[in-house]
Amino acid sequence: MSPSSGMPSDASEVLPPEPAAWEPRDPTVPATPPARRRRRPRPRRGGRVRRLLRRLFGLALFGGLLLLGGLVAGYLLVDIPAANATAVAQSNLFLYRDGTQLARAGEVDRENVSLARVPLTVQHAVLAAEDRDFHTSPAVDPRAMLRATWNTLTGKGRQSGSTITQQYVKNYYLGQEQTLTRKAKEFFIALRLGREKDKAEILEGYLNTSYFGRNAYGIQAAARAYYGKDATDLDTAEGAYLASLLNAPNAYDVATHPENRQRALARWHYVLDGMVSEGWLSKAGRAAAVFPAPQPARASAGLSGQRGYLVQAVEQYLTEAGVVDEKTLAAGGFRITTTLERARQDAFVKAVDEAVTSKLDPGRNPADRFVRVGGASIEPASGKVVALYGGIDYTRQFVNNATRRDYQVGSTFKPFVLAAALQHGAQTQEGERITPNTVYDGDNRRPVQGWSGPYYDPANEDDTSYGEITVRSATDQSVNAVYAQMAVDVGPARVRDTAVALGLPRRTPDLTASPSIALGPATASVLDLAQAYATLANHGRHGPYTLVEKVTRDEEEFELPGAGGSEGSDTDASGARQVLTREAADTTTSVLRSVVQGGTGTAAQAAGRPAAGKTGTAEDDKAAWFAGYTPELATVVAMMGQDPETGRQLPLYGALGLPRINGGGAPTEIWARFTREALAGVAPKEFDLKLMEGAEELPLEPPPPDYPDVTDGYEGPGAGTPGRRPQRPRPTVPKASGRETVPVREDAPVREAVREPVREAPQAPAPGPAPVDGPAAGPLQVPTAAAEAPQPVRTAEPAGPGESGGPGGPPPDAVAPAPARLSDPRSP
Repeated sequence: MSPSSGMPSDASEVLPPEPAAWEPRDPTVPATPPARRRRRPRPRRGGRVRRLLRRLFGLALFGGLLLLGGLVAGYLLVDIPAANATAVAQSNLFLYRDGTQLARAGEVDRENVSLARVPLTVQHAVLAAEDRDFHTSPAVDPRAMLRATWNTLTGKGRQSGSTITQQYVKNYYLGQEQTLTRKAKEFFIALRLGREKDKAEILEGYLNTSYFGRNAYGIQAAARAYYGKDATDLDTAEGAYLASLLNAPNAYDVATHPENRQRALARWHYVLDGMVSEGWLSKAGRAAAVFPAPQPARASAGLSGQRGYLVQAVEQYLTEAGVVDEKTLAAGGFRITTTLERARQDAFVKAVDEAVTSKLDPGRNPADRFVRVGGASIEPASGKVVALYGGIDYTRQFVNNATRRDYQVGSTFKPFVLAAALQHGAQTQEGERITPNTVYDGDNRRPVQGWSGPYYDPANEDDTSYGEITVRSATDQSVNAVYAQMAVDVGPARVRDTAVALGLPRRTPDLTASPSIALGPATASVLDLAQAYATLANHGRHGPYTLVEKVTRDEEEFELPGAGGSEGSDTDASGARQVLTREAADTTTSVLRSVVQGGTGTAAQAAGRPAAGKTGTAEDDKAAWFAGYTPELATVVAMMGQDPETGRQLPLYGALGLPRINGGGAPTEIWARFTREALAGVAPKEFDLKLMEGAEELPLEPPPPDYPDVTDGYEGPGAGTPGRRPQRPRPTVPKASGRETVPVREDAPVREAVREPVREAPQAPAPGPAPVDGPAAGPLQVPTAAAEAPQPVRTAEPAGPGESGGPGGPPPDAVAPAPARLSDPRSP
């Protein structure tokens, strides 16, 4: 190849030209379309859903088969057991605090009867109350069980989804404990019974094993216990009442708990209405039904004296606190150690006997037939109930006067008004902060100021006007006009909440937020009130009282309420917490000491140690109270008037041979005698008080030493009469700037009772019943009164952080103005 040309020298070695990378397409030849890429078909949306459903169906089928297998296995493995302990119940052993025996109770009253001996209407009443679909439904009702479980989990209350068959299984074969194991056994045993026994056999078994209260098991025992007749003689109304008891046997026993009468009536109506809806009772028969009041309960001789009352109170405490349900408790086998002390229990009985029982003479004084006494004593520091007095004898008078809640507490409620005022820094209408030395207008029938509700002008004892008087002196003499106004100044709702915080149950009847709350229309029990006063004695620390120290059965110990506080809280190991500042509580105690030193409670000085307290008398003298405490014991005593045949509350006029009975008489004497004996051997202890600023006690002269014995006790009108203790002089109170200083009336009656005349009033709601501390003797005067102009509504005192109301705003308890005048509602 020539170097210059770059061509090969040999022509035969010439290579063919390389094909071009791209050649232009011939436009006359049609183009070949490129090959398309095959795509995978997309799955249809419906197919994915079908696959999901198939999986879910498979899981459901597997779960159903698993459940069915479990049901079959349970049905085959769970046999019908022998009768449980309830069917052969034991007794319960109750012990004093020191371990000595208090009582043995719980022997079962049972007599089985055939279904043929139970009237058909009674059978229908039980079905209307417990299982209206019994004859048509299966032995178990899964839907009802699920519904009950759901309602329980969602906070609608614990509910039962059990059929009568399931309840029979629980009563006769199992127990009352609420466990999943017991529920599962109940389910399978009920299934077997439903297949092996007919409905009549199951209903007969249920009627013979159900607990009706009063220690009665079965319809026959219940018929005898409540109506003194055989089951075959029960009528429709009586059968409906006994059926009502199955829901809550002790609570619906209106003879034992008259305060629950409305609840029992509602349940009785529910049963009868159910019978009508099921076609078991005609509307005419329903309309003709009258509530059949049961006969009084009869106690066994082993529960005579105070033992029956103590056992009853302990059982009520255990069931209400949720330690054990009443059916399980009635089955027996429990060993219960109480907080009660034998020596102090005996001291209470002795004090009542010396001050009241030994002096009763029904032949000479007919009113002595109506006298009832109740008492309770609590250690403030521990909250332990050390003594109770329930009545003359449990076998003669069944209702427990220590725990009943149907008598007005009267002026023993007034310290709660004062405590609320001190706690909240309340102010008077003039903007002055309320202290024991704050001056109020104590004139009789003074209308309350700043209340936007109905016109209210409470009367003082014997219509006495006190003029301007300090809160301390108004407490000594229980001046209603002052305390009704103070309740408005504080706010009635705050007063109510303070009483509840101190220890009164929120469900206490007539605990209504109105000015009359200060006069004590609430019907708390003696034990309730003792708990509240124990909180004051404990410097404002409150823990629920306890009647029981230990509960065991078959070596198993039951957990009691009130145990353990939480870290970072002010609740201590006993469950107590500060509900009132110490200064507010101690200042209230200081004022109540004045009541004992120179007010209506001077008879309490016979205890021989420092004491504080308050007297009170219910409307129409139907009850008289003294609530007091030393640093070691808080004790409340009440005398009550009740007809022994009808149970109706009656005045105590003439009882013990006295014109009237009031809190400063026999109740205070019982308190002093008991306290002196209960604390014998214990050195007197002074109150350790931290008072609020401006609460210092004004100097008073000591009472003269030569006063009549406390057994005389009458404090009615007529100073200087036998049995009347001289009153210590009260301080003078400056009326107003530029006026002379005048002494508070020294001739004012000692008693704090009020007799308020009945007045004509327009149709408007009253602020609530107003008990008074003993009406004046003699017939009521009924003057007429023209309507007066409404009082101006005051603005609320400044509210603290988080409180309702504020400067210039409505008071916390304000309601729509009602310009009409209303008298304090009272019975003539």
